[in-house]
Amino acid sequence: MDAVVQWVRTSWTKRSRGGAEATRRNAVPVSFALPARAAPLTHEVDMAEADGFEPRERLISPPYRSEVRLRPVDGQLRVELIASAWGMPRRHRRPPAVRLAHGEWLRWQINYRFIRATDGAWLYRLDTLNLAHGAVPADTFLGEPPRFIDERAHLR
Repeated sequence: MDAVVQWVRTSWTKRSRGGAEATRRNAVPVSFALPARAAPLTHEVDMAEADGFEPRERLISPPYRSEVRLRPVDGQLRVELIASAWGMPRRHRRPPAVRLAHGEWLRWQINYRFIRATDGAWLYRLDTLNLAHGAVPADTFLGEPPRFIDERAHLR
């Protein structure tokens, strides 16, 4: 499949839920310039509270992971984000899969609350999927998305 996938994941604890730390967390970007590489490509950027929200970038292989289901349909790319089975809140009603024509892209956001097994503390994460059907310029995801799916929920 000819897709360019960028996952941007931001994770934090209760410490960054309010005040100056929340302001810092909310200021992190949800997209980055792509590395110079041909499609198919998966570019991951992780930003964690523990690292001061500094971006940690990597290219992964195989190019697609289980969090997104991609399928070619009639010359288009069918995109379906798969929600984490471990994250809360549960989402019983989810948006349907989206079809992208060649050259189109979307941004899909979803957030979670997890329970840390070691001490029961809550951990939070915002996942942003930027995905294009076919090769795109390196700065594509830096602009406003032509299609945006927002599955962010209130995380207590």
